[in-house]
Amino acid sequence: MDHPGTRIPPLTGGFADLHLHSTASDGSFEPAEVVRQAHRAGLAAIALTDHDTLAGTPAAEATGTALGVIVLAGCEFSVKVDWGEAHLLGYLLPSDHPDLNAFLATMRSARAERGRAIVIAIQRCGVRLDFAAVEALSVGAAIGRPHVARALIAAGIVKTFDEAFDRFLGRGRPAFVAKLLPPVAEVAALVRSAGGVTSMAHLKDRGTRASLISFRDQGVDGVEVYHPGHSGPVRQELERLAGELGMLRTGGSDSHGGAAVSPSHSVIGGERVPIEWVDAMIAFAASRRAGASVRR
Repeated sequence: MDHPGTRIPPLTGGFADLHLHSTASDGSFEPAEVVRQAHRAGLAAIALTDHDTLAGTPAAEATGTALGVIVLAGCEFSVKVDWGEAHLLGYLLPSDHPDLNAFLATMRSARAERGRAIVIAIQRCGVRLDFAAVEALSVGAAIGRPHVARALIAAGIVKTFDEAFDRFLGRGRPAFVAKLLPPVAEVAALVRSAGGVTSMAHLKDRGTRASLISFRDQGVDGVEVYHPGHSGPVRQELERLAGELGMLRTGGSDSHGGAAVSPSHSVIGGERVPIEWVDAMIAFAASRRAGASVRR
């Protein structure tokens, strides 16, 4: 029997990876290949969580149906917090919600403008790089600093991603440009209005009881417990706090493709969350939608 209001059956057995990127944003695998890799890794479910876009979802879902892998439509949002920037994961997002789609379009436009500003800053450093090269490498995806790094590598200006960020793109470097960052509460409310749920991503040692209470009060539903950037003690504490505060637990590899390019990313299936966490998330969303329907 399906969860009420969804096409997703209750899940039994296996593991999931709920934080994955594709070429729809700054990953290196096509959405369908992400699912194929997940299937090879023995995963029962995944969430495709590209930055500021759902464009990869249809292809991922089609491949998931063919291979027997549940694919949850997700998105990773950049949000403003007390310490600067954080990331908020949205799950179970519809493709036809007007307000959500308008918001994502605005954020992608801001990403493109940021990309242009970064290239101009690189040019001011005496380096010849055209924004057209960045656009060509993004192939219509939501543009991020990794696309600029790839353009720098392709042009022979740097040899590695680390060098691109150390010389130009990292915070405090000459071509760093801050993102447009909406408030946590605004994005959480938007995802809720679309019938989805939210989870704060890779908080590391900032995932304190006080911060989780603050995020919960701003409408956030869960916290990412498993992540390559989380030590064992951080995972244990986040899982304990999530249970204490009544928040959903999520986790994922934050994979951007093949071999991990930084300690904050792993390969697909490199983090494996219990399928019961996925089931709890789906049931929570379905219950909340049912409650909203009754109130109307």
